Amino acid sequence: MAGGGAAARVLARAGQGARAAGSGRPLGPEETLGLLEASVVHREGALLALSKPPGLPVLGHLRELSLTLLLPALRRRLGLPAELHVVKAPARECSGLVLLSSCHRTTKQLQQFFTDARRRGQYPTTYCAVTVGVPAEEEGEVRAGLSWQHQGDTAVVVPVLDPGRRSLAKKEVKRTLTRYRVLGAAGGCGLLQLQPKTAFPEQLLVHLMLLLCPALGDHKHSSRVGRVLGVPFLLPPEATKTSTQVLDEELLHRLGLSLKQLHRLPLHLHLQQLVLPQGPLCVPPPPFFLRTLRCLGLPEP
Repeated sequence: MAGGGAAARVLARAGQGARAAGSGRPLGPEETLGLLEASVVHREGALLALSKPPGLPVLGHLRELSLTLLLPALRRRLGLPAELHVVKAPARECSGLVLLSSCHRTTKQLQQFFTDARRRGQYPTTYCAVTVGVPAEEEGEVRAGLSWQHQGDTAVVVPVLDPGRRSLAKKEVKRTLTRYRVLGAAGGCGLLQLQPKTAFPEQLLVHLMLLLCPALGDHKHSSRVGRVLGVPFLLPPEATKTSTQVLDEELLHRLGLSLKQLHRLPLHLHLQQLVLPQGPLCVPPPPFFLRTLRCLGLPEP
């Protein structure tokens, strides 16, 4: 009981995490916990899988609500005997499949499985994204070096298209690769399947930017894609600042959004499938994502 009381005090001091779909209202600890409990999609042996809302980090800052902070309370609600830890999860602003384990040995085996699968040229992780713009080719690969670059007081991920051997050897730059396929297109927007072969922070967002098709709700990298007479082009990172994504009036109307609501538009990047040793594990996109697909006339993934 003492442990439960301590956890309750931590949750009481925690801030807000995910946001309610549509309204953009931040959710408190109890609401987020209830959302996670209701989103369990798989439970077998030591494994538990659920669907994470966008805006909830795996590891938060001090006193920030996070998935890790909620795990002890989630374990008690589900009546699980052992503590849970994260095997695989999407980044803060993404929605999608979270794989949890109550066995350290199982966790290590699965993490090694994912590493070995990528080395064999397989793609065990599949995302779907709604994009503003459609790639010129229906399928292909994005290859780019990525690195962190300081811009003032902040660090941003930037592409390095021709990294040198020295920067790669010093791990200042990492070579990255994502395979993509267009699942649908309508009215200048697309639904893309994304399968990263490498892992780097914000990799998929930067790769979509390089395709000149930023993810809908990307308020970080989309400002680097400019347009002249409707033709997209890439702006250098030093010439742009992070800002709310700019959408034209027609697209805003189709989405049922006003300019004042635009900054609350969530990122439409969803971790849809993980291939496990026993087979694929899938979770459908959240309601806001499906609503956007209907508004834009795009198919469900």
